[in-house]
Amino acid sequence: MAVTFRDAARADVAAIVALLADDPLGQSREAQDPAPYLVAFDEIAANPMHQLIVGEIAGQIVATCQLTLLAGLSRQGAKRALIEAVRVTTALRGQRIGEALMAEAEARARAAGASVIQLTTDKTRLRAHAFYDRLGYSPSHLGYKKPL
Repeated sequence: MAVTFRDAARADVAAIVALLADDPLGQSREAQDPAPYLVAFDEIAANPMHQLIVGEIAGQIVATCQLTLLAGLSRQGAKRALIEAVRVTTALRGQRIGEALMAEAEARARAAGASVIQLTTDKTRLRAHAFYDRLGYSPSHLGYKKPL
């Protein structure tokens, strides 16, 4: 089963939102109204430091993630990459699509000059923790969030 990756298009937003809602946490966070998602997509697409990636199989979007490049002064002015909203459709999990998606994001980050890639994952996503551990990520920091 060959997956191909590309930058997301505005027409992909509904499929991406469906992936975001395709788990217990996402079901409670995502909504039916496409308007805020389209506004967000337009902001992402307008900023060259953001890449919204989709994976397709036979024309169907089956995976997604957002890659953001961050310039910084720490680490001798190193650029870092932040990966968010990593999702693979439930029906195809366990088939290495997520692994391929992460490899794509890492390759794009390297090509953009990033020297480190980081992510956060919900504490309840134990299978995701094992997945990231297997890919060589380490839980080296403690993350905090605060709703605004």
